[in-house]
This record gives sequence, structure tokens and C-alpha cells, in this order.
Amino acid sequence: MSRGHLSLWQVFRIPLAIAALSLLGLVVALLGDGAWDWIGAAALGVSVAATVWALVARRR
Repeated sequence: MSRGHLSLWQVFRIPLAIAALSLLGLVVALLGDGAWDWIGAAALGVSVAATVWALVARRR
């Protein structure tokens, strides 16, 4: 590998983590009540926060 190239794992590890948290958030929010709803909402909020961060970072 030459300098400047990223491996497949380096490219997809953050999107996979966001996808896993989103799936976990959906399942927890659907199956749980009370505090589980808040945990699910927080896990789903990670994808929204990552999208906003990427859009702001791209404009700079």
C-alpha cells in the first residue's frame, strides 16, 4: 500500500459503528419502555449528530 491510501477497515469502521448504533437504538426504543426509550433516542441521535458534524466540517 502506498502512502495516503486507506484500508477497507479504515474507510468503513465509522459508518459501521453508526449503523450499529442506529440499529441498536431502533430495537431498544421499540422493545423497551421508560429509560430505554431515552437510550434508544440517544443512540439514534448519533447518526444525526454525525451527519451535522460532517456537513459543518465539509463547509470549512
